[in-house]
Amino acid sequence: MTTNTQRPQRQPKIVLARETMARIEALAEGALQRNPALADLLLEELNRAKVVSGDRLRADIVAIGRPVTYRDETSGQEHTVTLVFPEEADISQGKASLMTPVGVALIGLAVGATFRWTAGDGEARAVTVLSVGEP
Repeated sequence: MTTNTQRPQRQPKIVLARETMARIEALAEGALQRNPALADLLLEELNRAKVVSGDRLRADIVAIGRPVTYRDETSGQEHTVTLVFPEEADISQGKASLMTPVGVALIGLAVGATFRWTAGDGEARAVTVLSVGEP
């Protein structure tokens, strides 16, 4: 009998600005009833995040208000968006909500990092940060 046991891959380190941490936590907790899988993923990320003051957040870290170019490793396509809080989201203007699977995957990552997760449909997904711009 052959068993296919696969160790979970370690996720890359993430860094978040202290100034946005409380608001992100509140969003995650508020989403527990509406979208528990997404909320749980975000809470896991928050629990393992290194938290620094906003003025010490490196320029190559994805943060709220910073444009990011990433590659969807499933499709190979590159996208550029600015992560924003949900009320500011407008994908036609390139403003992607933090409270989406891609938003949760990208927040706090450094250029070159790849984040992997399993989507709600069971499909493995991954994104790699290619660049981060100034807000």
